[in-house]
Amino acid sequence: MSKKIIAIILLLATAFNITSCGKPEKKRYEAQFLELFDTVTQIVAYSDSKEEFTKQSQLVYDTLKEYHQLYDIYNDYPGINNIKTINENAGIKPVKVDRKIIDLLLFSKKWYENTDGKLNIALGAVLKIWHKHREEGLADEANATLPNMEELKEAKKHTDINKVIIDEANSTVFLEDPKMSLDVGGVGKGYATEQVCLNAAKNGFTSGLISVGGNVRAIGSKGSQQEMWNVGVQNPDKESDKNTLDIVYISDMSLVSSGVYERYYIVNGKSYHHIIDPDTLYPADNYLQATILCKDSGVADATAKAAFILPFDKALEYINSMPDVEAMWVFKDGSIKYSDGFEKYLKKPDKK
Repeated sequence: MSKKIIAIILLLATAFNITSCGKPEKKRYEAQFLELFDTVTQIVAYSDSKEEFTKQSQLVYDTLKEYHQLYDIYNDYPGINNIKTINENAGIKPVKVDRKIIDLLLFSKKWYENTDGKLNIALGAVLKIWHKHREEGLADEANATLPNMEELKEAKKHTDINKVIIDEANSTVFLEDPKMSLDVGGVGKGYATEQVCLNAAKNGFTSGLISVGGNVRAIGSKGSQQEMWNVGVQNPDKESDKNTLDIVYISDMSLVSSGVYERYYIVNGKSYHHIIDPDTLYPADNYLQATILCKDSGVADATAKAAFILPFDKALEYINSMPDVEAMWVFKDGSIKYSDGFEKYLKKPDKK
């Protein structure tokens, strides 16, 4: 896929009328750009002017681009040591990296523990095998194949996250195992989205909704009336005429879904998606989708993987054990279940 960055396209929406108190309301603007984190990023914001919104959306773009390049495992960028650089030096030497990489890896190690290993950024050796088979299967579906289990088990020997050595003082990362490979796809996008939104809020972006490939993060409330943002939960059934399953109402929160529809390929008529259970080494097979609601988009990304992989009883217990984290599961028969507090977000409030 081309890495050419496509410029921001501003799509101006209709301006709102003057409010009853005589003050002009903020206007609604939209922007969209492509390629970063190999997905579409969309911004909806309420700003005083087109110029202000252009400045805000450019800041989002520039910051997200920086995280994209640092967390990339496939591409090099001039003057940048990124995750790919770390992988290429596995077993060879520590790599000096930007603090943004150190912070992501420390965050990921914490959530490795919190998810009992379901989120493991050191699973790269296994994920590489699945990626190779998926790419070949997409190119030639008639001859698509599954990985050999012995090969997967051999790769799993090189997924010990404790061999990811982080030296904060010197800002270096070293993979002790020369056959180890980092893959931050399970958490990098959500973590980056959160950091981008925090930075935008510090720089005057007070009313916006940012979606990075479906990782949705609300900044503040909607418009001059301070209403909640209404965000649709995607329907994982792509053949359905119904695009969304539910509408949630949020402010300063994140909505993240993990599902079977994101990246997959077909082998002998059966679909195999990209969310790999580190215990079975095969795609998790309990649900069509797991959706997380919480304040932090990085936490939402991490917990969405655990909620998707764990069987329902354990997944429900896990989510209910965490304060201010809610989940929604879509089962293979289309039925839906919620954590204890999720449904309160389905009721439209009058104000923030």
